[in-house]
Amino acid sequence: MDFMKTFIDLSLSKEILKAIGELGFVSPTPIQELTIPAIISSTRDLIGLAQTGTGKTAGFGLPILQQINLNSKNIQAMILCPTRELCLQISNDLVSYSKYIDGLKVVSVYGGASIDTQIRLLKSQTHIVVGTPGRTLDLIKRKALNVKSIQWVVLDEADEMLNMGFREDLDAILENTPEDKQTLLFSATMPEGVKQIAENYMSDPIEISSGKKNAGAENVLHHYYMVKASDRYTALKRLADINPDIYGIVFCRTREETKDVAAKLIEDGYNADALHGDLSQAQRDTVMSRFRNQQLQLLVATDVAARGIDVSDLTHVLNYNLPDDPELYIHRSGRTGRAGKEGVSIIITHSRDGRRIKELEKLIGKKFVKKLVPSGKDICEKRLFNMIDKVENIDIDDTQIEPYMPFISQKLAHLDKMEILKRFVSVEFNTYLEYYRNAADINVASHDLPEIKSKKGAGRRYVRFHINIGTKLNIKTADLIRFINEVTETRNVELGKIEILNNFSFFEVEEKWEQLIVQSFDEVYLGKTRITVQHAKPAPRSERFSRSNDKFASSDKFAPKKGRYQEDSFTEKSRRSSDKPQSRDKKKRSKY
Repeated sequence: MDFMKTFIDLSLSKEILKAIGELGFVSPTPIQELTIPAIISSTRDLIGLAQTGTGKTAGFGLPILQQINLNSKNIQAMILCPTRELCLQISNDLVSYSKYIDGLKVVSVYGGASIDTQIRLLKSQTHIVVGTPGRTLDLIKRKALNVKSIQWVVLDEADEMLNMGFREDLDAILENTPEDKQTLLFSATMPEGVKQIAENYMSDPIEISSGKKNAGAENVLHHYYMVKASDRYTALKRLADINPDIYGIVFCRTREETKDVAAKLIEDGYNADALHGDLSQAQRDTVMSRFRNQQLQLLVATDVAARGIDVSDLTHVLNYNLPDDPELYIHRSGRTGRAGKEGVSIIITHSRDGRRIKELEKLIGKKFVKKLVPSGKDICEKRLFNMIDKVENIDIDDTQIEPYMPFISQKLAHLDKMEILKRFVSVEFNTYLEYYRNAADINVASHDLPEIKSKKGAGRRYVRFHINIGTKLNIKTADLIRFINEVTETRNVELGKIEILNNFSFFEVEEKWEQLIVQSFDEVYLGKTRITVQHAKPAPRSERFSRSNDKFASSDKFAPKKGRYQEDSFTEKSRRSSDKPQSRDKKKRSKY
């Protein structure tokens, strides 16, 4: 279908059609096809549900540009978005779309830049303001930004703005706007906070969706890899190595973890850098410029730092940790698989996240595929074949290389063709061969967390563990319970008998949680003490500890008996395990 006819059908002006034609627009995306005519033909409020990267800016920007009154001296449209990067991106897009609309002016306002400069820009005739909530409200309070006459308010990525804590700012801004304006709310998800904004500030809105609510991008594949917590970085490196042309974002939970992972990648020779809250705006701009120009293959970031980033052609999103809020996963994964291209969202996880993966599958309506972390052999083969493909397809500039050929021929004259090929391949290949020569299999079996169907203790079987902390470290029963909850990241583990002794303790868990305990207490530290949890022999039947309604029995016969348990209570397996040398990998520390 001819794209000009398609956009003509959407009632866009010849000036806009000419501008978007030069930008390479071929046909409207689903969200554009639905929103453009709705905004042009009606003044009703509108809720648009679509992922980042689906063309939302043009979806609301083109119809607003179409209706701007160039002769009016008032600001007619205000677009609010969560971050400086997105603010600038929207502003630049609107300027590009209005290239042939003489006299139309767009001003962007955001923190981290001179407010005096922005005030001066606003004093001249301005038609559209694009801003972040904080700076926009500041300018309204200073009476430098008059929004009393605006006709359109756009809330772009409303869920992100709420996640970043802008609810009060949004309320204060919207209270200053006229009631008869058209409000356009765009969001990838519809959490309760966004619904409340819609209820408070929108009147009988049209709801338009280019897909299911809270659904993931259509062109994204979802893979997960099960490893021990201490092997996550190793898994990340292997996944980067098996994908030589990877161009993606690695999401971490904290800024400290972001710095640590990025530093390790850089030290190990990867084209990577970090984006986190400790960077100045100038440093952030430098990192983002390098990433957009693909001078970096991997950008390591927190969710907060990555908000508003819109980079095309990402091949992968790698979740070094799953986010606490499941809807954040939708935002993460939606950064790849854009413009009809296929992308991959990868989760590096452990067995105790099995239930969370099931929840994500239900949320986005897609099946997650369990993959095996590639072996050293797999990686070496992939890198070799990739290098050979590059050699086969490389463009040769004879004029540049011809002067050197006599020397090269003379230098290699004593080698036959096969020997030259072997040496040529070995120049790059030897590094991977040596590194992965004895690479271990780091995959672990996946076990989804079972649901608890009954609170009654009858018929349950318990497994007994030894842990190397006790009263000497001021550990009490409640402390140990909190500690186990923190490390396992769940409050559903059914605990049985607990014995707190001087240098060590014993605790029991229901049998179905055995593997969770074993895998969770891998590389855990309490202060400077490395925590070791080992299987122990069952306690005598008469000493069983009972639980009822999640409260500990208080009878004296269940009280800990000092000195009863000696080192010979351990299984032989436990003794052997406790003699293993400590790992030099990154330590996992507890806050307790």
